[in-house]
Amino acid sequence: MRAALWFLALFGVASAVALFAGNNQGTITVFWPPWRIDLSLNLVLMLLLAAFVLVHLALRGLSALFSLPRQARQWRLQQRERSLNAALLDALSQLLAGRFSRARKAAQAALAQERMLAAQDAALPQAPQIRVLAHLLAAESAQALQDRPGRDTHLQLALNESSERVAGLGNETREGVQLRAARWALDDRDPAAALVRLEELPQGAQRRTLALRLRLKAARQARQSLQALETARLLAKHRAFSPTAAQSILRGLAGDLLSSAHDPAQLLKAWHQLDPSERELPEVAIQAAQRMVALGGDLQLAREWLLPVWERMVSQPQALGDALRVKLTHALEAGLDSVDAAWLARIEAAQVNNPRDPNLQYLAGMACKRRQLWGKAQQLLTQAGAGLHDRTLYQRAWVALAELAEGRGDHEQAALAWKRAAQAEQP
Repeated sequence: MRAALWFLALFGVASAVALFAGNNQGTITVFWPPWRIDLSLNLVLMLLLAAFVLVHLALRGLSALFSLPRQARQWRLQQRERSLNAALLDALSQLLAGRFSRARKAAQAALAQERMLAAQDAALPQAPQIRVLAHLLAAESAQALQDRPGRDTHLQLALNESSERVAGLGNETREGVQLRAARWALDDRDPAAALVRLEELPQGAQRRTLALRLRLKAARQARQSLQALETARLLAKHRAFSPTAAQSILRGLAGDLLSSAHDPAQLLKAWHQLDPSERELPEVAIQAAQRMVALGGDLQLAREWLLPVWERMVSQPQALGDALRVKLTHALEAGLDSVDAAWLARIEAAQVNNPRDPNLQYLAGMACKRRQLWGKAQQLLTQAGAGLHDRTLYQRAWVALAELAEGRGDHEQAALAWKRAAQAEQP
């Protein structure tokens, strides 16, 4: 369609010229004494047009001739800029491929090309960012090669280049360098340095998922359980983990926080620092109660922590695994000496409702033994001894049966019970 329109326009112009030139009888007379020259008007117009074209071509030729040095310089600068970009891409490719020595050499070559461009007053607009990235690639390669002095040198140069005084450089570049520095500190098992690097980030950057992941690792390496727990909560809120993984991580960090308590007061403070959802986790509640018993604290408070777990086990027998049921039994057994009537009623009711559960039989039997209900204790512990799979509970059940038999004067049954208890120690 466009070609057809051009042809129509060309035919129109040709027709107009033919009409003008065909009937044009005008002449131009040039007096050059002693001559007189008569020229057709059409010829004069054609000569003027030809002269204009010749002058225009001459000027274009002269302009091209005088611009050759400038074009040659631009060509050389363009080739060096291409070499710079190629060196950067080669450094990145070699780094991803695990060729760390070649990656460092390519990064250094890129820096050399950039310096040559700057020396010729042809610095690129993005020159600061190019220098930062080249230093960062060189530092990353040095880190992989365990060259810490070289890594620190390039890291400091990258930080200097990415300082806030450098114009035309975004904050993201400097933040990226600081995040990599924090990661290298973690690789060196220096969590304090990693936390310092992370604290230097702006507030918005500190809440990014990558920064939070690094903070979590640093806090765990530094054994700062509370900070690690708070960071894990933020990551779970940002959905950085799957729900199952988030629950597992929070459960482990809550356990670390409770284990770091060295007296009942610290344990109580750590318990209050947990979220309600974390306190409801069976593993966390059981560990807190066991820690309270180990520290010689308030056993009544420990049983209050265990009450939600107990109610969950009673109402949903399959909700807790065998390992958790055994741990709950251990935690409750430790406080049977001071157990109140309400808890005794709960234990008895749970055993009656689930008479075949060996853990409940054991717990009820030990409670009866502490209350000097010898007959019922012997019956329950005998049933529990036949079904317990946990070696410790099995041994304690038969030790309790041996003590009951000795109290009755039945030495034969006592010897048999002691024998069963001793067999539990064998692998």
